[in-house]
Amino acid sequence: MKFADLHLHTNYSDGTYTPKELVEKAVKAGLSCISITDHDTVGAISEAMDVADSLGIEILPGIEISCEYELREVHILGYLIDHKSAALLKRLETLKENRINRIYKITEKLNALGINLRADDVFSVANGATVGRLHVARAMVLKGFVKTVSEAFNRFIGDNGPAFSLGFRFTPEEAIKFIRDNAGVAVLAHPYVIENEELIFKFIGLGLTGLEVYYPEHSQGEINFYLGLAKEHNLLVTGGSDCHGSAKPQVRIGSIKIPYDLVEKMKEARERLS
Repeated sequence: MKFADLHLHTNYSDGTYTPKELVEKAVKAGLSCISITDHDTVGAISEAMDVADSLGIEILPGIEISCEYELREVHILGYLIDHKSAALLKRLETLKENRINRIYKITEKLNALGINLRADDVFSVANGATVGRLHVARAMVLKGFVKTVSEAFNRFIGDNGPAFSLGFRFTPEEAIKFIRDNAGVAVLAHPYVIENEELIFKFIGLGLTGLEVYYPEHSQGEINFYLGLAKEHNLLVTGGSDCHGSAKPQVRIGSIKIPYDLVEKMKEARERLS
């Protein structure tokens, strides 16, 4: 039986594995298919595909789009996108700039709290990648302001933390349309973080095609609920580990594996949508 892990990050965003390392580890984990879903960038996909060809593993082009709705952060996964589209790449440059500006806002809030972290400290950790909160957390650990990445999120930069900042300037509706306009399938990432079932229904009405049902933080009860929701609304079911390499060492690639027939259903859905 073939298995897939459809939520993985590389060092093109806030993961630590190079595309080559990620593909090699996926093969060792016994996976037949993976999707690289870096935050607001598709830079790793072609590089990963070049490596995958010789190792006999399938790469689904993917992305994780960051957006905001009613002062909360929402992530929409885009699968089977045209990752070489000029229109897509141009829009992603804007999102990259938004992320850079967000780091200045977060560090300003941290400074006001007595945490003397500079934006350049964060950019140094990101090393040219699409920058995000995980880079902030890692910079805080390196500078000794916190002991762990989890502490940084729990005390300062988590969704309810005193240094949290939005600024993506992309709504879920725009993200879903953006993905579909670029030949992709739009899936709500880790729906448990929404904490509001009504919002999921709203996103379905906006054209959402699937739910990330299988996810490390989902309880069995949540999995059962999302499976029922997917069946009721004729949504695709996906899943993945959300592996970030050593940035989140407790989450290993392939720790969440979904049957390959779910990938086939996604491909069929894309054909219907196109």
